[in-house]
Amino acid sequence: MKQHLEKLDYPKTILIGFGFFAVSIAWSMYNANVPLMLEKFISSATVIGLVMSIDNIFAVLLQPLFGSLSDRTRSKRGRRMPYLLVGIPLSVVFFVLIPFCDAVWSIMAAVILFNFTMSIWRTPAIALMPDATPPRLRSRANGVINLMGGIGSILAFVLGGLLFDLGGMPLPFFFSGLIMLAAWLTMMFLVKEPPLPPEAYETPEKAEPSGGAASSKEGARGANLSLFLILLAIFFWFVSINSIETYFTLYASNVLGLEAGDAMVTLAFFAVSFVVSALPAGIIGTKFGRKKTIMTGLVGLALLLSAAYFLRDLWVIRCCLVVAGFFWGLVNINSLPMVVEIAKSSRIGKYTGYYYFFSQAASIASPLLFGLIQDLTQNYSNLFIYSPVGILCAILCMVFVRHGEAPVDEEELQAEVEALSE
Repeated sequence: MKQHLEKLDYPKTILIGFGFFAVSIAWSMYNANVPLMLEKFISSATVIGLVMSIDNIFAVLLQPLFGSLSDRTRSKRGRRMPYLLVGIPLSVVFFVLIPFCDAVWSIMAAVILFNFTMSIWRTPAIALMPDATPPRLRSRANGVINLMGGIGSILAFVLGGLLFDLGGMPLPFFFSGLIMLAAWLTMMFLVKEPPLPPEAYETPEKAEPSGGAASSKEGARGANLSLFLILLAIFFWFVSINSIETYFTLYASNVLGLEAGDAMVTLAFFAVSFVVSALPAGIIGTKFGRKKTIMTGLVGLALLLSAAYFLRDLWVIRCCLVVAGFFWGLVNINSLPMVVEIAKSSRIGKYTGYYYFFSQAASIASPLLFGLIQDLTQNYSNLFIYSPVGILCAILCMVFVRHGEAPVDEEELQAEVEALSE
């Protein structure tokens, strides 16, 4: 075995993952409950989708901005941490106010302020991972990060559903806010940013590409085309997944006849499967290639989501969600590493912002589009026609991607597998 063998620093990566943990618990609780709150005041699914989309406009406009700003930030706490230390407690304040709103205007005000403050720190939090991880290890590190996010989603769906039954809507939001603050304290005292790479002090024109970015003009054009196609694919598959996250509770209530708490617990089957698949998906992406792994996940999702249109048995649907969560892990874990592989070290925050620009743009478009379809058809089962179409569009984009892979070192990969099995 090589003496210079590098291994992923799992404890450090887990600590960094508390940022995404806080993001996931907040968004899972938000997406599952806000549509139910809006339905009390609004009868049109299109208008509900519009309200759910307005808040995401802030994320589209601000997350690339704060990602780029964090690239240029220099402070004693680093270039990313200042945004987390300010943004997380502010977002918690507005988050816990949401269930106490008793009118549409107050709900909209609370969610817009919540999303504005979330945009301050979400991209810098995610950019911490590629900052601290060599390109070759980023798929596995992203598996750890998403494992933390998946745990946050499980807490939101399972404990959130139980707390909803015990104390109504405010209790799950308050519980989630406390966990976000605990994650904030953990990062404040235990996370230390890695030293800035030398190229971070250079101008963007002089900075050398990291990972798979091409240095020639022709190669750069090819890399930029791949970047655009990856980002477009990200848009389409988040169009699909966001529709499930936004409308599944309404589908479960109107088609399956479930109570809100049971609907949230059902969605947790998807989240649990994603958590279990997070680390294996990173290893699979390193072993077989990120693109092949993503394509496998997309094909599996397309088939399962299409089959769900015909299903009515609750436990069969839950089993499908378990398998779908595994395929979603193959896609999600390996997508951000493909994007930042094309970036320069001095622009990781900016490219992470691109990733969230396209994913959040999907969160704007998808609720509106499916809301309109629902108003025209009055059939929530069409969710499982709409969602596979988005996956098929993503597959078409990924077919033409040629960049974003990391070099594979079989000896180092085997060492990681052995470490996980110990």
